Amino acid sequence: MQQPPAYPPQQPYAVVRPTNTLAIVSLATGIASYVVVPVIGAIVAIVTGHMARGQIRRTGEGGGGLALAGLILGYLHLVIAVIAIAIIVITVVIIGAAAVQNGNTP
Repeated sequence: MQQPPAYPPQQPYAVVRPTNTLAIVSLATGIASYVVVPVIGAIVAIVTGHMARGQIRRTGEGGGGLALAGLILGYLHLVIAVIAIAIIVITVVIIGAAAVQNGNTP
């Protein structure tokens, strides 16, 4: 009597953690804040990044790096925007002061 052929042992399936959706949104809006929607995109990236990190801690989902990248991009963009606004204000004040000193006021 022949024995049936032995099947190779089955490998266990690798469990892939789902990626948090808010982490993806955070990264996408963080990138978009430099291209499409400057300040609003940065704010959305920061808010969704913090929300995603909280959800990831609670649920164990993947995407922690995506959320962190979105946070970094969002905060960096806001810092650049604040510096740019400060430079513009200082420039206007200096030009205005020079105009007043030279008597070129309306």
